[in-house]
Amino acid sequence: MKKIALTLLAFSLFAFTNFSNDGGKIPTATVKKLDGTKVKTNTFSNDGKPMIISFWATWCKPCIAELNAVHENYAEWVKETGVKLIAISIDDVRSSAKVAPLVKTKGWEYDIYIDENSDFKRALNVNNPPQTFLVDGKGNIVWSHTGFAEGDDEKLYENLKKLAKGETISH
Repeated sequence: MKKIALTLLAFSLFAFTNFSNDGGKIPTATVKKLDGTKVKTNTFSNDGKPMIISFWATWCKPCIAELNAVHENYAEWVKETGVKLIAISIDDVRSSAKVAPLVKTKGWEYDIYIDENSDFKRALNVNNPPQTFLVDGKGNIVWSHTGFAEGDDEKLYENLKKLAKGETISH
């Protein structure tokens, strides 16, 4: 019983811990825009400015909470750092029709894509949404966080500001 409890504790700590993928580039996979246009993920760029890639799903309450929390200050973040947020829905073909109406209802002004086949999700080893990646202006993944709790958006913003200034990001 102790072994099971320790294993679950270790898994929980790993699942909700920030980790580094320093130097890792955005992998190539095909995702779809809301209009159905296919896009290769290795073409994601932001003119040398930082990007946030957020994996989410319509059925994931913490995902919606995270994207709503960021939305509250997103215009300021863009003005201050030039960031672009790319929201990748992992809804499959059965639920992907819910993505566009939800985005419209929420008023999110992010770049929204759908990863119906989970190719991009697998390429980045995303297990549990929400999972958020911070990408530097050269396309290197420099920070990642799994899960969402109140205040996590503030930590993301602090790391974003550091990245925009060229400072080292803490994990």
